[in-house]
Amino acid sequence: MTTNPTIPPHGGTLTDRVLRGSARDEAIARARQAPRVTLNEVGLSDLELIATGVFSPLKGFLGRADYERVVGEARLADGTLWPIPITLAVDEAQARALREGEPVALHAGDGALVGLLELHERYHADPRREAAEVYRTTDAAHPGVARLYGQGPVLLGGDVWLIEPPRRPFPTLHLTPAESRRAFAERGWRSVVGFQTRNPIHRAHEYIQKAALELVDGLFLHPLVGATKDDDLPAEVRVRSYEVLLQGYYPATRTLLAVFPAAMRYAGPREALLHAIARQNYGCTHFIVGRDHAGVGSYYGTYDAQRIFDTLRPGDLAITPLRFEHTFYCRTCASVASSRTCPHDGAHHLTLSGTRVRELLRAGEAPPPEFTRPEVARVLIEALRAA
Repeated sequence: MTTNPTIPPHGGTLTDRVLRGSARDEAIARARQAPRVTLNEVGLSDLELIATGVFSPLKGFLGRADYERVVGEARLADGTLWPIPITLAVDEAQARALREGEPVALHAGDGALVGLLELHERYHADPRREAAEVYRTTDAAHPGVARLYGQGPVLLGGDVWLIEPPRRPFPTLHLTPAESRRAFAERGWRSVVGFQTRNPIHRAHEYIQKAALELVDGLFLHPLVGATKDDDLPAEVRVRSYEVLLQGYYPATRTLLAVFPAAMRYAGPREALLHAIARQNYGCTHFIVGRDHAGVGSYYGTYDAQRIFDTLRPGDLAITPLRFEHTFYCRTCASVASSRTCPHDGAHHLTLSGTRVRELLRAGEAPPPEFTRPEVARVLIEALRAA
């Protein structure tokens, strides 16, 4: 197999916990005799990301020692950088029915068997401390904190095996880290920049992506398609906006579109680190970190997600962050620019709030072409009309 040798996985080894052949058959037989836990949308996503190596070096849901140190120091118990606890929560009654050292069958909401947990320990979460340290707020209005407060109080730690991948809404765009690394190598890319987004693409995104592409061999467009806030646009719409843009405005030999099947946690700086680690595991050598990356509301400073990379120790990450300023269309420059490149004040700039853009789209009006390309606007208008 051809692989991309230019950057190691986080922790040195790409995790593979996907069962195949006779090992899978044996696991299914064990699961039939085991107590069961039903995973929610986030749990299903985390299971897949652990098993396929996106969350390397994790091999399962965190145990107590890892959990405590990740919450307090953004590191696993062995000192490896890890910013967000990846845990499996259950209620007290479920926890009492389980035993350490025995397997637990993991099921999807529809009842399908998806995985097996080798249960090592049960322990209690500390949701307020986790909220304060990881999300930098204990406010239940924060969507990530609300999700944290709403889960069960007992955490199950142990290694996992993936028996059956969850349903994949974008099967042709789904690449595991092993597959993306092969794809980069087959294209001859030795340097690759990853781009994370949960929003439809607009001109500012395009400007940043193409500026980064001037520096590297390939661009890995990687929109997140897991669980997001209710008012975020559906993943299908966001992915379609990328597809129509790629058809006419990006070099086909230097771009690759795939989906990132992760849940959005809205953890700001800590989540920026998690996104960078994941893209390193996918084989990216560089990662774009914009203003307020993974932020929500006013919980984080504008540049906190960029500055957290300055706090890392040498060797914590192999991937290189690329820090971009907020961009806009300047009517006087007649181009997309940023405060680093444009000498004009805000009166010259075309800026539209997300609320105003949604108002235009719902009215069937396209935002100005300086803000978003007409092809993308049509996708968004059609989606909102159908909603």
